[in-house]
Amino acid sequence: MKTTIDAAGRLVIPKAIRESAGLRPGQEINVEYRDGKVEIEPAQQVVKLVRRGSRWVLVAPPGTPPVTTDIVRQTIEEIREERIRKFLPGTR
Repeated sequence: MKTTIDAAGRLVIPKAIRESAGLRPGQEINVEYRDGKVEIEPAQQVVKLVRRGSRWVLVAPPGTPPVTTDIVRQTIEEIREERIRKFLPGTR
């Protein structure tokens, strides 16, 4: 996909790429120049560990999208597929 950089040096990331990467307005990102390429990735967010009653709970920063059941299922499936490819090459 092609895009342009405006006179102020701003870059518009096409919507399809923003959605695929999970980028949101106002989100911090890291921009690096490596091996002749500009790399853009979401900045790591600080997650707090808070005690609530007798349990410890991870609390994400404000504005973090909720983790849905579909996201959890998809992540589990991706991990399974990766392990299958790693330990049983040529099976999938």
